[in-house]
Amino acid sequence: MDKILTETVSVGSVKSPLHSSAFTVVSLFVGLGVVGCSSVPLKESGSLSSYNRLGPAEGNLSKSRTFADTPELLSAKSVAILPTKISPTAAAKIKKPGEDKLVSNALDRALCVGLSDKYRVVGPGEPADLTVRAMITDIVPTGKVAAGISKVTSLGTSAVLPVGVPRLPIGLGGLAVEAEAVDATGVQHAAIVWSRGANSITNGARVSEVGDAYGLAGTFANDFSKMLVKGKKTSGVSLNLPSGQKLKSQFGGAPKYAACDAFGRAPGVGGFVAGAVGAPPSWTDSAQTN
Repeated sequence: MDKILTETVSVGSVKSPLHSSAFTVVSLFVGLGVVGCSSVPLKESGSLSSYNRLGPAEGNLSKSRTFADTPELLSAKSVAILPTKISPTAAAKIKKPGEDKLVSNALDRALCVGLSDKYRVVGPGEPADLTVRAMITDIVPTGKVAAGISKVTSLGTSAVLPVGVPRLPIGLGGLAVEAEAVDATGVQHAAIVWSRGANSITNGARVSEVGDAYGLAGTFANDFSKMLVKGKKTSGVSLNLPSGQKLKSQFGGAPKYAACDAFGRAPGVGGFVAGAVGAPPSWTDSAQTN
């Protein structure tokens, strides 16, 4: 968390009065210790076929234990993605029907687009070198009242300052996921146990109990798909630009492979605008009911 805060408040030179005021506001939040992170435990739920080859827990913001069979992942050419399941524990925490499906579908869609950078994606049941299956094991609901206050405060501040104040460090949500990639015989070639809580600097507030989990679903999908595509877990911030097919999909365009249409299209520009003003994901994204 300290690294994120340092990077956030130290980028660029602060010269103008407005920039100085913005820097002071952010620094005040940091100095008072009110920049927070939600905590989501990293634990096994039993959804994976094996946990024996998982490494030790790693990471600061995203915590994970991983296993990657590099030769098999790099030699594989095709992949099928089963719809992500939601554990009873996670489902029980979401009051509004269908909101949990919004999260699982966003995860599947982002995973499908990410894996398309290397693999040919086919539908479930079709012959594939690898089959990916995931389960959302925990959702920490976002506090809608706190998120609403944070967004109103941020939007109001941004009208007079170059940047908005950090999000209130209360009511932050989170997400935990397990996933694996197996071959046609069921042998596991990659696995991950992953969790991450939202923080008040990098995660914008959305007035929905799944506001944070929805955004973090994409973060997980990016982490896991990158591990499969590269054949190993990567660390640090990637400086590579997104591929053309990924950018097209993010803006609501047709995916590279038709199988990804099973998870719908990304909300595109409308989704970006909705996120910027703190609107619930359901306003612009319709979850499939696979």
